[in-house]
Amino acid sequence: MQHYKSIFISDIHLGTRGCSAEELLHFLKNTTCDNLFLVGDIIDGWQLKKRWYFPQSHVNIIRDFLTKTKRGTKVYYIIGNHDEVFRKFIPMHFGDIKIVNRVIHETQLGKKYLVVHGDAWDGVMKYAKWLSKLGAVAYEILLKINIVINFFRKMRGKDYWSLAKFLKYKVKNAVKYIGEYEKTLTDYAKRKKFNGIICGHIHHAENLNLDGVNYLNCGDWVESCTALAEKYDGTFEIIYWDKIRQNFILENLETKKVSDFKRAS
Repeated sequence: MQHYKSIFISDIHLGTRGCSAEELLHFLKNTTCDNLFLVGDIIDGWQLKKRWYFPQSHVNIIRDFLTKTKRGTKVYYIIGNHDEVFRKFIPMHFGDIKIVNRVIHETQLGKKYLVVHGDAWDGVMKYAKWLSKLGAVAYEILLKINIVINFFRKMRGKDYWSLAKFLKYKVKNAVKYIGEYEKTLTDYAKRKKFNGIICGHIHHAENLNLDGVNYLNCGDWVESCTALAEKYDGTFEIIYWDKIRQNFILENLETKKVSDFKRAS
């Protein structure tokens, strides 16, 4: 079990088939924190409006968030574009989860970070929402293709491979878009005199220092399975769960073996 000062998670997209719910549940089971920030697009209202899909694993994630509040974790739900339906009701509470537009988070080192989803700084979302929704449909198609590709890769004993991530790095305009997004948010944070900005939205985990501002992106739980964690020394790290979850599985097995041995003795 790993404990952090704060954990930041974004772009889970509950209500879609692309959500990596089981991986997230495993992550939540093996980590604890004082503060949990859900940085937008947690529930995908766009997809749920088209068709209802909310399996038990997605319900269990919501239950886990609520359970954490009962155990002393402060949980903040920051609205994104896919869950914008909640925006007209904020500020509000769901159980002990506080639902807001943004949070100003102060680290152990006394540095102030603006925590937002990031869609408000996305030119496509701001000026051509229809284009953003068209992009969401295209992304969903990519995910379906990816399922087929990885089905055959798994049969051949190969690791998971992300088509969307591959195209994101290969297509010049996508790389340019990410760079512009990062610069737009850091410029805003600098003008408002924040030490850094924490966001999601573009499904691309990152920890950068741009012009004296710390830009942090949580990534997503559709393909990347990444989270951002604040340690007790005030520093941040990106957790790539797909890469380290095997270590937690082995640790749990070892702990169980020791426990079973003690009981047998």
